[in-house]
Amino acid sequence: MITTASPRPRRFGPLRDKHSRPYLMTAGLSMMGDNIEHVITYWVLWQTFHSPWLVGFQVISHWLPFLLLSVLFGGLAEKYDCRRIIQIAQGLFAFVSLGWGVLFLTGTLEMWSACVLLVLHGCAGALWGPAEQLMLHDFAEPEELPSAVRLNATFKSLGVLAGPVVGSVLLLLLGPTWGIFANIAFYLPMTLLMIRTPFTGHSRSGLVLRERVSILDTPRVLRTVAGDKVLVGMIALAGLIAVCVGSSLTVSMPNFADALGAGDEGGIGYGLLLFANGIGGVAGGFLLEATGIIKADVKAAVVAAVMFGLTSLIVATTSHYGIAVAALVVGGVANLAATSVGQAIVQLRAPADQRGRVVGVYGMIGSGMRTGNGITLAGLGALIGVSGAVAVGGVGLMVGALVIAVLTGMQTARSRRA
Repeated sequence: MITTASPRPRRFGPLRDKHSRPYLMTAGLSMMGDNIEHVITYWVLWQTFHSPWLVGFQVISHWLPFLLLSVLFGGLAEKYDCRRIIQIAQGLFAFVSLGWGVLFLTGTLEMWSACVLLVLHGCAGALWGPAEQLMLHDFAEPEELPSAVRLNATFKSLGVLAGPVVGSVLLLLLGPTWGIFANIAFYLPMTLLMIRTPFTGHSRSGLVLRERVSILDTPRVLRTVAGDKVLVGMIALAGLIAVCVGSSLTVSMPNFADALGAGDEGGIGYGLLLFANGIGGVAGGFLLEATGIIKADVKAAVVAAVMFGLTSLIVATTSHYGIAVAALVVGGVANLAATSVGQAIVQLRAPADQRGRVVGVYGMIGSGMRTGNGITLAGLGALIGVSGAVAVGGVGLMVGALVIAVLTGMQTARSRRA
């Protein structure tokens, strides 16, 4: 019997493609616009209201729509042209920036209107997610899908890293009102790209959801996913990362800077910690793509998650500034590897006729559970301090990831014997 070997995926294959290359770049610009909005609006909201409650609501409003609506939005991505869904999401992002600008310009900003815009911004991100991932499945051949997911995460990490810098420049040069108006421009490239790209998110599979989309689909999709223990393991791992670490490193950075004696000096030490936290995801994404050392399998995802938990523990407990910086960089690489590998496995194993909704489940758990991270960080932080809470989260991630690996391995072995 003659067998044909599967073609090896090309290094940076999605960046060589004329369709996926601009898609990845415009996704990075849109994510930068997302973070520029945070920089400008969070500053204005604090200066206007000085409300700790509103600070907490900023986090909740960003992630709660992922928790509640991701499966519904995944169904919409299965049923309708993903290009149009992405355009609607980008238009909603731009509308929110426009709304902030009008409120700033007219001096009519109030607490209720701020909350409405914060919720709409979170909904835009949740709507964008499943459609964005289905488009990746169209752009890439199956063997290059892990590369496409990883590079998409890398460019979005680059947007997250650049957002605070560009947002600060806009705030300084244009002020909050015209800075937030200017931010609208960062959502236009992806919106315009969707006019000319030939892919719909369904071009490769040819499958379009015919049945009615409902928010009540979530329990049914969860039951479908439960039949594949590898899928369950990867979704659980994403949730574990979200709950145990989530955004806690970023919001705890001022505490770490003070503990490491880097809270002064014009904020340079604090800024370097933030930069190290972001650059790991960017540099790591390109490094992993160039070397190809990370495979899209459960073992790679678990090892990366354990490493992310370990580096989080080190950052929370070390008294040496250099060690903390190095741990943040390595942790950024590990976080990107764990989440991108998990996302790729979910896309590859999801039933073709439910891929959008399964991706929605992944987003619901992996992003939506970050809401819970804020609650656990606040509760544990009140008891044992912020550093202690982050350390507990790091240990929890390591232990939980190993448990998921053992359970998934046992189930796989049982299936092979059956």
